[in-house]
Amino acid sequence: MHPIISSPAPGEPNLPKPESLRLACLRLLQVKATQDKAARVRATDTVRCTLDAAEIFPEPPGLPGRPQRPLLVQPAQLKTRAVGTLEGRAGLIHALTHIEANAINLALDMVWRFAGMPNEFYRDWWRVAQEESLHFELLNAHLNRMGFAYGDFPAHDGLWDMAERTKNDVLARLALVPRTLEARGLDATPAVRMRLVSAGDLAAAKILDIILRDEIGHVAIGNRWYRFLCELRQLDPLSSYAELALRYQAPTLKGPFNLDARRAAGFTEAELSALNSAPSLRAIRTRPDTAHGP
Repeated sequence: MHPIISSPAPGEPNLPKPESLRLACLRLLQVKATQDKAARVRATDTVRCTLDAAEIFPEPPGLPGRPQRPLLVQPAQLKTRAVGTLEGRAGLIHALTHIEANAINLALDMVWRFAGMPNEFYRDWWRVAQEESLHFELLNAHLNRMGFAYGDFPAHDGLWDMAERTKNDVLARLALVPRTLEARGLDATPAVRMRLVSAGDLAAAKILDIILRDEIGHVAIGNRWYRFLCELRQLDPLSSYAELALRYQAPTLKGPFNLDARRAAGFTEAELSALNSAPSLRAIRTRPDTAHGP
């Protein structure tokens, strides 16, 4: 295990040596190479670190650290490829790999950015960062075995765009990232898995089984802390979500919905009923191979 106070590699941001989990996450978020970032998250030893929940850290420029590739384009510019071809299947795996790369950044950002939360909040999201790093590594290794590399296909930036929009309010971030975009992955996974199985890629299907299991837990964490804040602020969770979705131009969620997975992740029956009666919002393209998750 790498100690949390390890020195930065040449060319990386020279922040003060982390003395807390939150500062460590800020530093990890700045690492540009996603493979390196995932490996460091998985290897970082946080047993002896502090949390410093009340401390507010200034935001450095250039967040998050990113590789030069993949090329980021608008969702409408992404091609739909048939998974019956090697390139088409690789494109789908690449899209999922990119989602997990973003998910690492989102979890790290949740830890460092939002001060004043209970200690368990930061521990929860640190665990999410570790699991998202594993997901990235599994998909990236599978992509490599197919003869491709992360960055070989273009991708879009919808997940981080929502993180930017909600960076000043932890309630909005919880409502619209884990409870909206990541929950969309719960809906998309069965169809994606079926496509991969139909193409004979059982190894990829097994990876999706692992990811779906973990993502149910991640969305549950989002639900837990969203409701915690709603209670703290004396807000109704259902009406507050609708208001936040409109204010921040969240995507319209379209079925079919994975109701069993959503229930397992802690959505209430009232929230599930509202999925089919939500007002029309500005749509962000969320077809199964580019929506967040699984």
